[in-house]
Amino acid sequence: MLQPLTMPVTSEIVRIGEVEIEAQRRGRGQPLLLLPGEDALEIESPFLARLAESYEVILLWPPGFGRSNRPEWVTMDDVSYLCLDVMARLGLSKVPVIGCSLGGWIAVEMATKNDALMSKLVLVDPYGIKIGGPMDRDIADIYMVHPTKLAALKWADPSKGERDLVSRPDDELFIIARNIESCARLCWEPYMHNPKLRRRLHRITAPTLFVWGEKDGIVTPDYGRAYAAGVSGAKFELVANAGHLPHIEQTEAFFAAVNPFLA
Repeated sequence: MLQPLTMPVTSEIVRIGEVEIEAQRRGRGQPLLLLPGEDALEIESPFLARLAESYEVILLWPPGFGRSNRPEWVTMDDVSYLCLDVMARLGLSKVPVIGCSLGGWIAVEMATKNDALMSKLVLVDPYGIKIGGPMDRDIADIYMVHPTKLAALKWADPSKGERDLVSRPDDELFIIARNIESCARLCWEPYMHNPKLRRRLHRITAPTLFVWGEKDGIVTPDYGRAYAAGVSGAKFELVANAGHLPHIEQTEAFFAAVNPFLA
């Protein structure tokens, strides 16, 4: 069961015009930018603590997530530009970037616009592109399936995704609910993808690694392979006994795949 982790955290608000984006720092060492998934389960996983053992992890909360505000005009396209602006404002240059799920989609959008600030790019089961025809379901509808079925699609072992919400303080519950709302507002139409993004993947020049859960039922490994094929020179690694969040469900296997690439 996922539980909130206790580790030293510093937080600041970076203002880009009227948008306020929260940046959190954990750990010491070489800076690494982390864009979390839509549920931000990274915060409750040993994955983040493990990452912070080797890096100063700068975690960005996109507009509408965490304590970042979300003006009504903000779209996914704006999110990527804003995150690039925050990287520049924080003085981050040639740093590795890890994007998970929705955060992976954001990282791809950023990289197709300007990957000069990225030394390497690790994408963990990202959304973002359409690979089939208009009537093909490339991405499971996470809003329409029963929570039990959704858990089975998301996890190889659904018990690993259980969260203790009863004992959470109200401010944490507010952020969890707000994250869900912001994901729906930003990704509902078109559902979980940018129709133009697949045709922009060739613009990514940073060394790129796609890491995919073998049993991901939200976006399948075939979706991941098609995604990786659009990025010149991209590598693709499959993590056994993992669903949509291999970095959380199989943390050791995830780092076994990622550490040689980052090194």
